Amino acid sequence: MTVTDPGTPVLETAPDAPDACEVDRLTELQTIKDLARTGHDPKATERQHAKGKLTAHERIELLLDPGSFTEVEQLRRHRATGFGLEKKRPYTDGVITGWGTVHGRTVFVYAHDFRIFGGALGEAHAQKIHKIMDMAVAAGAPLVSLNDGAGARIQEGVSALAGYGGIFQRNTRASGVIPQISVMLGPCAGGAAYSPALTDFVFMVRDIAQMFITGPDVVKAVTGEEITQNDLGGADVHASASGVAHFAYDDVRSCMEDVRHLLSLLPSNNRELPPRTPSSDPADRRTDRVLELVPGDPGRVYDIRTVIEEIVDDGDYFEIHADWATNVVCALSRLDGEVVGIVASQPASFAGVLDIDASEKAARFVQFCDAFNIPLVTLIDVPGFLPGVAQEHNGIIRRGAKLLYAYCNATVPRISLVLRKAYGGAYIVMDSRSIGTDLALAWPTNEIAVMGAEGAANVIFRREIAAADDPEATRAQKIKEYQSELMHPYYAAERGLIDDVIDPRATRSTLIRALAMLRSKQADLPSRKHGNPPQ
Repeated sequence: MTVTDPGTPVLETAPDAPDACEVDRLTELQTIKDLARTGHDPKATERQHAKGKLTAHERIELLLDPGSFTEVEQLRRHRATGFGLEKKRPYTDGVITGWGTVHGRTVFVYAHDFRIFGGALGEAHAQKIHKIMDMAVAAGAPLVSLNDGAGARIQEGVSALAGYGGIFQRNTRASGVIPQISVMLGPCAGGAAYSPALTDFVFMVRDIAQMFITGPDVVKAVTGEEITQNDLGGADVHASASGVAHFAYDDVRSCMEDVRHLLSLLPSNNRELPPRTPSSDPADRRTDRVLELVPGDPGRVYDIRTVIEEIVDDGDYFEIHADWATNVVCALSRLDGEVVGIVASQPASFAGVLDIDASEKAARFVQFCDAFNIPLVTLIDVPGFLPGVAQEHNGIIRRGAKLLYAYCNATVPRISLVLRKAYGGAYIVMDSRSIGTDLALAWPTNEIAVMGAEGAANVIFRREIAAADDPEATRAQKIKEYQSELMHPYYAAERGLIDDVIDPRATRSTLIRALAMLRSKQADLPSRKHGNPPQ
């Protein structure tokens, strides 16, 4: 409003209406953006849906909070020529990139669009991914990739291969800096399988997702073996046999729900603590039920997951690699609202013995928790390492050492709790006091020793047993003698190897108090470029 005479208001002149050229440009922009979203081939979406698969945009909508997605480089097109590429230059170049929110927190995402070049990676396609990965690291926010691509774009030759190299380099540099999650939603072969293997977690959807370096046709040509895509690299194969996939699902919706849940448990980057949520589960709640869940007889089996449910907030935990190396359980959960990583022996599977796969599974999980400031709670009921020729020849020494290295290198708060047996080197490896756990606890049912009483008696007293008139009676006597001398519940505590023997019914409150005490823990590693962990 302007004033020409005191007390006499005069309306300002209305702004000029947009001219025809400006209107045309806006219409053109909207048309181009609509085309970029729907794709150049209307039937491509129908074909995608006919396979039981969603489009890239539909998948992103399931992942992110409604209306939060901002797309980057939507109008990008390739500049390649030859093999007819110059006549086919769709917008987005087959990958959707951008950012949005999950539970209100920023998350970056890229999603292959199988409708365009089968999601194959070309130079422009790769550069879009490079940019969004760089943005995620700069912003300090998680990166989620929705993978449904046919590998390198053959028509672009080595330029496409170089694009994968840039992705691999960025995956590696972002490792331990921001959480990286790969969701497999289609066939991913060759280079397309390596990037997910470099990320922190891999989700797969059954029937529609496969991962392999060489497909069934190549396998048949080279080895003569005939195998389907699913049997070679399907979700269940990688979730239970190879260990490549951490999670497998029957449908995309439930998969995305768990991706969102996992993100709610993780910090945005390695400079932050995991997000805390208010807990309605009392911190001082007694855990009386564990007395029923864990048999006193060290030879009887039980499911450690029932113990975890009894201890953590509201019985809720998120298990990692549930179908692979089942003799150890790795899970993210909360204690009094604070996120913790749990590593636990599983007596219900191979008696909880440590083997090659269990060691590698737990080692990777410990390293992840340490990288992202997640405290570790280790529940121990381990009879030792699995003996056998196959284990030795396949490298149990170097691969078991990975778990030892991971714990020794971890600087986050660490608490270990011996529930029942803890024998031999496996006890040392499972975050014992001697390798640096901050607080070593035990239940009064603990048996901490080099080996079980029966095996120890057979070694120590073998001559006496052999020379006795009644070897079995002598053996039984010596077993009791060994137990009373070296395996009673307070032997380790008397020597300072256990900080306290606690009432099992106070397990939850004891862990919560200990974690609160350790929350401000400061620990520095020696100055070095990096360690050289066993491979």
